[in-house]
Amino acid sequence: MIAYIIRRLLLLPLILFGVTILIFGMLELLGPEKLVSAYIRGPEAEKVAGATQKIIEKYGLDKPLPVKYERWLGNVLKGDLGWSLVGKQPVLSAILSRFPYTLELALWAIIPVVFVGIWLGIISAVHHNKFLDHFLRVFAIIGWSFPDFVFGLFMILIFYTQLGWFPPGYLSFDMERVVTSSQFVNYTKMVTIDSILNLRFDVFLDALRHLIAPVITLAYLWWAYILRITRSSMLEVLRKEYIRTARAKGLSEDVVINKHARRNALIPVATVSGQMIIALLAGTVIIESVFNRPGLGRFVAMAATQLDYMSIIGGALFYSILLVLGNLIVDVSYALIDPRIRLQ
Repeated sequence: MIAYIIRRLLLLPLILFGVTILIFGMLELLGPEKLVSAYIRGPEAEKVAGATQKIIEKYGLDKPLPVKYERWLGNVLKGDLGWSLVGKQPVLSAILSRFPYTLELALWAIIPVVFVGIWLGIISAVHHNKFLDHFLRVFAIIGWSFPDFVFGLFMILIFYTQLGWFPPGYLSFDMERVVTSSQFVNYTKMVTIDSILNLRFDVFLDALRHLIAPVITLAYLWWAYILRITRSSMLEVLRKEYIRTARAKGLSEDVVINKHARRNALIPVATVSGQMIIALLAGTVIIESVFNRPGLGRFVAMAATQLDYMSIIGGALFYSILLVLGNLIVDVSYALIDPRIRLQ
C-alpha cells in the first residue's frame, strides 16, 4: 500500500506541471495588453495610467514564451496570482478569504449526498422492481435532469417567497452584526463551526436556516447520481455467486446485504467521490449567485461578468489543484477498498 501511494505521489508534480501549462496557455490567449491589469496594484493604478507599454516591458510580457512561463510560474509559487479588480486585493488573498464560505456550503452538502444517496441506492436495489424502487428511480431521473439554478429558483419561490422558511443570503442582519463584531472570534470563517466555538447557538441556527435551501439545491443532483450508481452496483453484486452461497448457508438478508454485498457495491461510488467533492465546490458558482451567498463561486462569477481575467485564471488554477488532489484521494481510497488495484 505504501509503494502504491508513493507511486501516485511521484506522478503528482508531473500532473501539476501539465495543469500550469494549460492555465498559462489560457493566460497567453489574452494578449499582453489585457494582462497589464495584473501588475497594477491599487494606488499604483494612477501612477501608471496610460503607460501600458512600460508595464509590458517592466514585467516581460513581450518576452519569449519559455521566459514568460518561467517568470509566471515563479510568481505563482510565491503566491502572486495578480491583482483582483473585483476583490480590490491580490487574487490569492481574495480566493483564500472567500473559500471558507464555499467549503462550508460544500461540506454541508456532502453529508446528505454520501449518506442519503448510498442509503437510498441500497434500498432501491433491495426492493428491485417494486413500488419503492420505481419511485426512487423517478426521483433520481428528475434530479439528474433538472438544472440546479432552476431548482434553486423554485426553492426560493416556494420556501422563502411563499412559506418564508429558508431565506437566501448568508445571515440575517442582526446575526451578521454579531459575527462581524469584535467579540465574535472567527476561527475558521465557517459560521456554523465558529458559532458553536463561540457558544452562540442563535447564530448557528440562523446560519443553518440560511444553508438549508442552497444545500438541498446543491446536493439534489448528486443525490440522484450516487443513488443511481449505488443501485446499479448493488444489483450487480447481488447477482454474484458468493451472495447466492451466503443466502444458501441460511444467513439473514441483513447480514448478506450489510456484511457481504455493501462493501463491494461501494467501490464504484469511491471512484466518483473525489470528482463529486470538486463538482460540489465548482457547483457553488451558480448556487452562491442564485442564493446571494458570499464565497469563491460567486467571486468567480462576478469576475467573469466584469472581465476580471486574473481572478478568473486564479480561480481556475485553484479549482484545478483541488481536482488533482481530489483524484489522488480517490485513488488511495479506491486502493483501500479494493486491494486488487494496488497490484495493477
